[in-house]
Amino acid sequence: MLERRFGWISSVLAILLVGAIARPLAATTAPPFTAVPGLGSAAFPTSTTSATAQKTFIRGLLLLHLFEYPRAAKEFEKAEELDPGFAMAYWGEAMTHNHPVWDQVDVAAGRKALEKLGATPAARAAKAGTGREKAYLASLDILYWGEGTKRQRDARYAAAMEKLAKTYPWDNQAQLFYSLALLGSCEGVRDVPVYLKAAAIAKGVFEKNPDSPGAAHYWIHGMDDPAHASGALAAARALSKIAPDAAHAQHMCSHIFTALGMWDDDVKANLRATSVVDRQRAAAGERPVHCGHYNFWLEYGYLEQGRPQAAKEILVACRGQALAAANPPPADATDPDSGPMFSALGMWSRYVLDTGDWSGPEAGWTFELGKAWAARVTADFVRGFAAAERHDGKTARDARAAFREDRRRLIAALEKEPEPSAENRELEKRVEILGLELDALLAREAGDAEAEIGFLRKATTIEASMPYAFGPPFIDKPPYELLGEELLAQKRPKEAIAALETAIKRTPRRTAPLLALARAQKAAGESAAAEVTYKELRSIWKHAEPRKD
Repeated sequence: MLERRFGWISSVLAILLVGAIARPLAATTAPPFTAVPGLGSAAFPTSTTSATAQKTFIRGLLLLHLFEYPRAAKEFEKAEELDPGFAMAYWGEAMTHNHPVWDQVDVAAGRKALEKLGATPAARAAKAGTGREKAYLASLDILYWGEGTKRQRDARYAAAMEKLAKTYPWDNQAQLFYSLALLGSCEGVRDVPVYLKAAAIAKGVFEKNPDSPGAAHYWIHGMDDPAHASGALAAARALSKIAPDAAHAQHMCSHIFTALGMWDDDVKANLRATSVVDRQRAAAGERPVHCGHYNFWLEYGYLEQGRPQAAKEILVACRGQALAAANPPPADATDPDSGPMFSALGMWSRYVLDTGDWSGPEAGWTFELGKAWAARVTADFVRGFAAAERHDGKTARDARAAFREDRRRLIAALEKEPEPSAENRELEKRVEILGLELDALLAREAGDAEAEIGFLRKATTIEASMPYAFGPPFIDKPPYELLGEELLAQKRPKEAIAALETAIKRTPRRTAPLLALARAQKAAGESAAAEVTYKELRSIWKHAEPRKD
């Protein structure tokens, strides 16, 4: 009798002791990682009882971290089919409709995904298996049903993710989604302290799991500017190996390479990205894509390598695809990735401005841009710039007149937006700078050298107030670069050197300002410095096509 009584007491004590030990471990110990070949690994425990649904969910999660949004959505939808009560699968699908770094959100689509789980927050929460899952679901109520502007909702969402990350410090995914939320709270415009905080969080997760695509990805995004990019070079080197089956992972490495002027690596990264895209399209019975984000960056890399013919092949193929589609970008399009025609226009701008072939047939190309005013001002600018450089004053003046009218329409359209975005405010500054550059070149054509330099100095003042935008130059012809070139042409090499050195700090190892700098240094009698600059150019152009310089 005593043995049975004490045996019962011992059993209860054992259960209590296990519970006491298990609770702290659950709150402090990370669960094991699940690896998905070609996409990396992640740990994200859920309440589903279906192992197949859980594995599918993890695949969707990894694609979500890689911004492969359509592919991620399909995986989450598969997980829903495998387990219709799988609350986090619906959360994942809804997450694919929020693109924080791109400052995009599809509220209607996000709501639709969540309403499949439950019509109300309470109904959805009732299907969540844990308090942690309830917190994840509740965070999306802020994004998709919250009051206020997008900026205000993004700020509250970031606060919710911060709380979730602190409540579950073992949850690497909570840390990563907090990092991403911080990036998204900047509304597409770099805020350096916030970006660095996001990068530090992501780097911390990377140190715990070097196979995490989200950690490497957000670490890169937080530091992809010239002043900080070297601090994320390890992430750039790692990401392509972590996720060889994700085109965006291959491309993202080039954010660091471009910021550092590592053109050979930049080209290789975007070749890998386009190869992944084409391979996946071929598997689906579709033709290769010649336009788009990755091809644009690839073209720019070729131009910096001194390979204009390679760049031209991409440009011609993209323009052909755009003309075949015969589909101008939407009137409200401001993103260079807004369809093939906008993509072709961006490639054309880079090609004409960076080759300096002002009289070649490409300089006279036209594009079907409809009422897409943001695209039209770019076309007007390049046409006017090329005309001024070949001393065709009438065409340059006509292009400037068209530019001013299209700019007026663009600004009017932006002012009608109920919620002006930070990105669009930067777009307005960009357009102002382009207008000043056209004014400068026409002042030069009129023989007013001082007015020309005055316009360009004003343009550089505006540029200096703008945060760095990753990638190929946001301002088609960087104003410090143009100022340096024009000062050199006016035989003012010392002033040219100062402007060009500033240009190179903003766009490291960009070859146009490097070449102008070498010439300015030589003209200023700084032969040793000029030789160092020419040596750097020769290292960049080691595989260049023949050129006159």
